[in-house]
Amino acid sequence: MSQLRLNPLNGRWVTVATERASRPADFAPRRLPVETGPERPCPFCPGNEEATPPALETYGRDGSWLVRVVPNLYPAFSGSRPLAITELGPVFVQAPGNGIHEVLVIAPRHDIGWAELDDKQAGLVMAAIRDRLEDHGRQAAVRYTQTIVNHGREAGASLDHPHGQLLGIPFVPGELLDELDGFERFAAENAEAEPCLLCEVVTTEHDERHRVVLDTGRVLVVCPFWSGSPYELLVVPARHEPHLAGAAPADLVAVGRALRDGLARLQGLVGDVAYNLVFHTAPHHDDGAFHWHVHILPRLTSTAGFEQGTGVLINIVAPEQAAEQLR
Repeated sequence: MSQLRLNPLNGRWVTVATERASRPADFAPRRLPVETGPERPCPFCPGNEEATPPALETYGRDGSWLVRVVPNLYPAFSGSRPLAITELGPVFVQAPGNGIHEVLVIAPRHDIGWAELDDKQAGLVMAAIRDRLEDHGRQAAVRYTQTIVNHGREAGASLDHPHGQLLGIPFVPGELLDELDGFERFAAENAEAEPCLLCEVVTTEHDERHRVVLDTGRVLVVCPFWSGSPYELLVVPARHEPHLAGAAPADLVAVGRALRDGLARLQGLVGDVAYNLVFHTAPHHDDGAFHWHVHILPRLTSTAGFEQGTGVLINIVAPEQAAEQLR
């Protein structure tokens, strides 16, 4: 029998329908190529630095970089002015797309992803994300910064070379507003539990173990109870902190390694699947109820008409089953 499960981060229902499940081997691995070819050298490979704008940050020693951050050549957001809303009528409201759009090159090697990073590289990438978030927080035009990593064309990547994007935007997006509401709603309705929703998840899942994939003490990786897609993972630092930029260095390193290990287990089970990493942190200068975390979203199934029309996701692999397989 299918189940409805409430995602307390955003108040949305997902459906777990295990009767529709296939074995992990039945999921199609990533097949679509991204843009490559000798006629178009990779702009993110060492030696091709002139193909990108000058680096905003470079991490490495002895003249060799390990991580680079460069402005995006085709930014979705640019400009330094705060949000300025114009009402063109009762139903037409617009504003300039001011903000920041940067590319995070997470390794010099072209043929790896986050799942293949070593301990040092995983920590260095997290440090670079923290540094850029700190810088974005000092910009008047930026209220929130979304960090993402797209792996594979199906997940939105246009180049094979491992990279992510940092988008500093002049508003707090709806997904974050929903999660902020979820944290506040949980605190108001659960006086006997942990005051923080994800602190409660860490405590409960640590004790029950049903959906735990990895538990390092500093970081918990789970297939969340409310998973909306097969093998979805939630990476939560155990120490409560609203802002990624405020996390202890040891916690940042631990999260970087946990992301690598979670992705390695995922790829070991279902193959070189396309995926999205989505980092959620509190909006800049907001110290309300939040606990920063990372979503790992494999692209194993498509979103059909029912999901599009209702916003109700259908998951064909129960998170308990997924966690057991990933362990």
